[in-house]
Amino acid sequence: MLRTFLLVSSLIAVAPVSAKWIAVPAANRAPVAGGALTVKPEAGWNRWSKKPTKQSELWSFDGPLLNQIQFFGGVGSGQPLARERNKKREPLPKFKVDMKATEVAEAFEQTIRVTQGASDFAIDQIEPAAFGATQGFRFAYHYTAGELVRKGEVRGAIVKNKLYMIAYSAPALHYYDAHLAGAQAVMDSAQIN
Repeated sequence: MLRTFLLVSSLIAVAPVSAKWIAVPAANRAPVAGGALTVKPEAGWNRWSKKPTKQSELWSFDGPLLNQIQFFGGVGSGQPLARERNKKREPLPKFKVDMKATEVAEAFEQTIRVTQGASDFAIDQIEPAAFGATQGFRFAYHYTAGELVRKGEVRGAIVKNKLYMIAYSAPALHYYDAHLAGAQAVMDSAQIN
């Protein structure tokens, strides 16, 4: 009996906590990806309870395969944008504080190629843009994963030697345009504390 109790207790202790989607309350400012970055969400977005990295967070409206917003809140020098699965075979680019917007876009591209299995990736446009109270950058992109073409927009800035970004992506057919205005409103509301 005691042995069974100990076995069950040990299994419960090591069982992974299952992640889930949690509705994001609309209208209130919400801290994201560690707290220094805040946004004002619109109704309908849901937060994934498991963070991809310590400095990132994922939201979706219809499920992450159909649309997603990823927040990067203070990626430090020498850190990748995503969790590395295999540092030797598939190393991810690391953020450096002296990166220009084009170099951040290239690091983002390389990260998507490795993590999403993107067969092609193209930056469609890159330009200076406000990010909160800071002058930052904006770029639009598209890529193919499997047979699905996805489009995306990223806005961000380097503040106090850390990278802050918000990336929206969805399939080009219907879903990208369906929630683009809502995602852009979230990006427009970004503030770095």
